[in-house]
Amino acid sequence: MNVYLVPVGADRHELYCEVPDEPESDDGIEPDEPGQGFVRSVREWFRFRWLRAYFREMLSEAERERRQAQPAPIEGGWLTVLKKRMMRWVAESIAEQRLLWHLRGQAEACHIYPDDLPDQTAMEAMRASLKRDYEKHRFWLVIDGVLFVASGLLALVPGPNILAYYFAFRVVGHYLSFRGASQGLWVIRWTTEKSEALSDLRRAIDLAPAAREQRVHEVADRLRLEHLASFFLRTAIPMS
Repeated sequence: MNVYLVPVGADRHELYCEVPDEPESDDGIEPDEPGQGFVRSVREWFRFRWLRAYFREMLSEAERERRQAQPAPIEGGWLTVLKKRMMRWVAESIAEQRLLWHLRGQAEACHIYPDDLPDQTAMEAMRASLKRDYEKHRFWLVIDGVLFVASGLLALVPGPNILAYYFAFRVVGHYLSFRGASQGLWVIRWTTEKSEALSDLRRAIDLAPAAREQRVHEVADRLRLEHLASFFLRTAIPMS
């Protein structure tokens, strides 16, 4: 797995990777085994088995929504409209966490960084980013876990429990991101590679908008990263 340290400012960086759109089927849950009965049921409850299975279904629906070139108009009752809008929010948040989700299953990864950075500075920037993610997702996992449990009170109200759907996504998303950040910090064996193309991205930040966009697309083609241009143009801030 390649993880890119993308310059989005003179001294600011974001981690980036490209992975298949389809969610992973291997999420760390073992297949059912006979003869374990109640003990296994209790263990799987604490491992979020049922919640993660629902998460995969929800994620697949959100991915289909994201891949639509022009989203269909939202029609139906207010519950349908609310659920569709939530799906679109989920789809927009997928790209932000997908790198961490995929780090969970990695034992080795390659850290690719701009060749205008010293080696130690590049590694410190990567680890600082993972550390921020680790602490952020640990915090929100606790908060959203409490809110998810509280949203269960709405199960007494007829109709879909939209709040439970929302917090279910957040709980599992933060859980997987927390695990990915932890894997990246303390388990993965990192190799490193310098990239002249990533340094070109830094130099593109101060260009005029049209020239910047052209340069970014050229760099994305060189690196063979299909979505890098949209990521960079969304996150990079020209420095004054």
